[in-house]
Amino acid sequence: MSNPIDPRQIAQEIIAREGGYVNDPDDPGGATNHGVTIHTMRRLGLDLTRDGQIDARDVRRLTRKQAEEIFLRDYFFAPRLDLLPEPLQATVFDMQVNAGRQAVRLLQRLLRDMGYDLAIDGQMGPQTARAAHAAAGVDAMALVDAYGIARRNYYFDLADRRPPMRKYARSRSGGKGGWITRAESFISDRYHLSKPAFDQRVRKWGS
Repeated sequence: MSNPIDPRQIAQEIIAREGGYVNDPDDPGGATNHGVTIHTMRRLGLDLTRDGQIDARDVRRLTRKQAEEIFLRDYFFAPRLDLLPEPLQATVFDMQVNAGRQAVRLLQRLLRDMGYDLAIDGQMGPQTARAAHAAAGVDAMALVDAYGIARRNYYFDLADRRPPMRKYARSRSGGKGGWITRAESFISDRYHLSKPAFDQRVRKWGS
C-alpha cells in the first residue's frame, strides 16, 4: 500500500522548483520569492518591513517557511485540491501555484473531453471531484499523464500567443522558468518530448 500524499512535502518541492528571489520584467507576477509573488503578498497584506507599503523589499524578506504556509493555505486547501484523487494532487497543486485557477480549469476541460458532464469554472467542487475520482478509478496514472500533457500544451499555447513568455517554455531547467520540463516531471517518461520533437515545436518562434 502506498503512503498517503503529504501536501506539506509537495509545497516544499514546489518552493525548491521556484527558487529564491527574482524580479523578471517579462514575468507578469513581478517580484517573486520562493514562488510567492508581490501581488499575492499585497493581497494577503504581508508588510514584512512594517513600513506601510508592500514592495520588493517585503518580497525579499519572505522566508521559505512563510511561503510554505501560504501555498498550503491559499493554493492547496483554499481551492480544495484535497478533494482530488491523491495521485493527481501534486501536479494540480504545482500548476495552481504556477497559473492559479487555470489549474482546475485545465482539469475540468480534460474531464469534459473524457465525457464527464461538468462546468468549466476553475472551482473545485463536488462535481469536479466526483469526475476526477471516477476517471482515476479507471486508470489513475493515465489521468495524471493526460493532465501533464494538457498542461504542457497549455504552456506551449501561451508561449505561441505571448512572445515574451517563450523563454519560459524554451528553458529546460525544470525550475521557475522551465515550464515544459516542470510539467513533464509529473508524467511517465514515455510521454516526455524528445529533444528533436521539442526543438521542432519551438522552431517556429525563431531565435
